[in-house]
Amino acid sequence: MNISSINKKILDKFGPYTLITGILLIVLGTAGIILPGVMSLSTAVLVGWLLLVGGSLWAIHTYKYSPKNVMGWLKPVLLFIVGGMMLFYPVSGVEVLGLLMAIYLLLDAMHSFALAQSIYPAKGWGWMSFNGVVSALLASLFLIGWPATSLWLVGLYVGISLLFDGWALFAIGWMLRKDKST
Repeated sequence: MNISSINKKILDKFGPYTLITGILLIVLGTAGIILPGVMSLSTAVLVGWLLLVGGSLWAIHTYKYSPKNVMGWLKPVLLFIVGGMMLFYPVSGVEVLGLLMAIYLLLDAMHSFALAQSIYPAKGWGWMSFNGVVSALLASLFLIGWPATSLWLVGLYVGISLLFDGWALFAIGWMLRKDKST
């Protein structure tokens, strides 16, 4: 199996919805960039609901398989508490998400630097180092003004991510549309 047949198999999985999904993500990402505070709060509320749903699923599982196991109830109770707190105190939830993003970005930076060092002088080590610098700078933005910066940075980063995801899907959808018309 050659590379072009693998690429064709992957591209065949994309359908006509790819272009529409891309456009919707571009709109959503742009809205998040224009209104980062709203996007930040929306993200915190979404995460809170996901934690509540996850807690409900774990509670059902624990009830069915080990209802008398006190330790089995710890996870769903914690998910309910954290999810509920994120819904009742979304600004604090955004602050926590900002701190978690800073930690993630710092870990990503360290990993990128370690990977760049391990592959040096092979091609790509410079790009990996650049990725580490960018991740470290982004983490610094969160940490310098934390928690206040979280209120706009979380939404801005989510908006930027959605925008780039949308452009990528739009480009793929547009390319597939042009290929099918020829």
